[in-house]
Amino acid sequence: MSYQILTYDPILKHFEKDINLRMDLYKKKHKELVKRGKTIADFANGHLYFGFHRTADGWVYREWAPAADAMYLTGDFNDWNTTACPMRRLKGGVFEVTLSGHDALKPGQKVQAIVMHHGKMLRRIPLYSTRVVQDPDTIMWCAEIEDTFDAFAWTDAEFRPEKTPFIYECHIGMAQEEGKVGSYREFRENILPRIKAQGYNTIQIMAIMEHPYYGSFGYQVSNFFAASSRYGHSVELKELIDTAHAMGIAVLLDVVHSHAVKNTSEGINEFDGTEYQFFHSGPKGNHRAWDTKLFNYSKNEVIHFLLSNLKYWMEVFHFDGFRFDGVTSMLYHDHGLGSAFLNYDMYFSMNTDTDAVTYLQLANELIHQVNPNAITVAEDMSGMPGMCIPIRQGGIGFDYRLSMGVPDFWIRTLKEQKDEDWDLGRMWFELTSRRPKEKNIGYCESHDQALVGDKTLMFRLCDAQMYTGMSKLAPRSSVIDRGIALHKMIRLISASTAGEGYLNFMGNEFGHPEWIDFPREGNGWSYHYCRRQWSLVDDQDLYYASLNCFDKAMIQLLRDERLLDKKSELLLMNHGDKVLSYRKGNFVFVFNFHPYKSYEGYELPASKFGQYKVVLSTDSAEFAGSQRIDESYIYTSKLQADGRLGFQCYLPCRSAVVFKKK
Repeated sequence: MSYQILTYDPILKHFEKDINLRMDLYKKKHKELVKRGKTIADFANGHLYFGFHRTADGWVYREWAPAADAMYLTGDFNDWNTTACPMRRLKGGVFEVTLSGHDALKPGQKVQAIVMHHGKMLRRIPLYSTRVVQDPDTIMWCAEIEDTFDAFAWTDAEFRPEKTPFIYECHIGMAQEEGKVGSYREFRENILPRIKAQGYNTIQIMAIMEHPYYGSFGYQVSNFFAASSRYGHSVELKELIDTAHAMGIAVLLDVVHSHAVKNTSEGINEFDGTEYQFFHSGPKGNHRAWDTKLFNYSKNEVIHFLLSNLKYWMEVFHFDGFRFDGVTSMLYHDHGLGSAFLNYDMYFSMNTDTDAVTYLQLANELIHQVNPNAITVAEDMSGMPGMCIPIRQGGIGFDYRLSMGVPDFWIRTLKEQKDEDWDLGRMWFELTSRRPKEKNIGYCESHDQALVGDKTLMFRLCDAQMYTGMSKLAPRSSVIDRGIALHKMIRLISASTAGEGYLNFMGNEFGHPEWIDFPREGNGWSYHYCRRQWSLVDDQDLYYASLNCFDKAMIQLLRDERLLDKKSELLLMNHGDKVLSYRKGNFVFVFNFHPYKSYEGYELPASKFGQYKVVLSTDSAEFAGSQRIDESYIYTSKLQADGRLGFQCYLPCRSAVVFKKK
């Protein structure tokens, strides 16, 4: 069979057998999992069977532990007697115990699973635990009984995500200014209104799935069905999501199905006493760079667990989709470590983990079956062809991929080149290159660039002068001038060209100073760098407020005019002048990247007759610019000296202007 993906990219015709193999494996696995007349959504119901559930006359607890010799349930309900509550073995390695009486287990009680394996007694957290807490005295982790499946008074039945996502990447714990772990409630009350006012229509929440080490940024998950108890109770997360929906904001979960924490007492590793229950055996099951465990996507039980996990977050918490972390690591047996992916042979080789490809296809099918309006985003730096092509056309089925090369380009440019040497051709290529028919989320920086050991764009531009030079009441230095100007220009050109959606990490919109460093032994367990200093942006005497104001205006323009739906058409690229211009519909974007040359009467191609008016200028005084452009002037396009249609305008150095055809 010939799939449509082969017509989108001529090079893929040389890999038709590989595309056919991709689809054959998907169909084969689908047939294994889904019974005739059923759907993948009918298969992904592990959370409705396993774990703790109320019954008509009490509770039932079920667990999958195929290598266990015996299992018991213990907790404060039986004074932590490890053998007083035995579980009976069912078929397929499943264990079950029923407890009579509605008060046999009570919300808030602590429990653990006891697994007997080869004569050893193993204390484990139930695999489908919906709440996991750490005892402050014993430092022991255990599950806490919670009525997660109880009815919640949702008010979002009519909510639908906007088709073009403007994503605000955020972290609940570090979202407050106070030096502590923030809560779901505080985020709902204090941060959601800021995001709404700024114009973002989607939030992508990190570190929701429970993780024992706070400093992992949530990327070493221990309990896949538990919303992190650090931030509060699951009902408060539901309230947050319901409130976001009422504001018109979609909510994506930063989901981690690429690996899991290696801990056994807290996580799912060696739950039944074996390393191969969920993960590959031996070195293949260990990620050498992350020191974590790697899933065996060939096992139907693992697929069942992970797909049920996705459905759980969507149905129980109303998440509108997912950003899949570490997709590159999933796709290749070497996890993409040290690979440059310079040719297509690297995508279709013995190094490709076809089981992982199949799992991602099944995951996307499930997500869009549960919610046809859901959004899925792949974090893949390899550029795997077909990542965002529909499955029926031979693709993997994601809606978007992150434009991961763009932030890397900006970092390299700022680190390695003088401003006057910037390569506009390379810039345009990095910003506008796409896989055919695939959508991207553009961004110039995310949380990755904000972590300790790296620098945000603003900190890279201004460095130590951010501590002394961001006051409007003090003399402005050339370093701060440059930083403010380029911060706006880099954001505008990235947001308008690098994708069909846009992403920003919280605080970066106003140039949040310093990096993110989670509390750890090396910094004395300090929260000083693990918070967001909103007081900086609220102070109108600081330039942070001006940068925030520009970001708001930029998002509003891009959203209101649906500019990310429009193709970027290059109009002018003058390397000597450092001027770049492109058209999006009736809008003309012009950038003068020259560090000191301004141009009087610069001829700009317009491609359409008519009158043009400035609708956004990075040089506006409102945005901490020098107001060198008359924003009330009407420009009329006409034939220029070179025979092209256009108009003349003044282009200040280090500035960008957006014109709209009236």
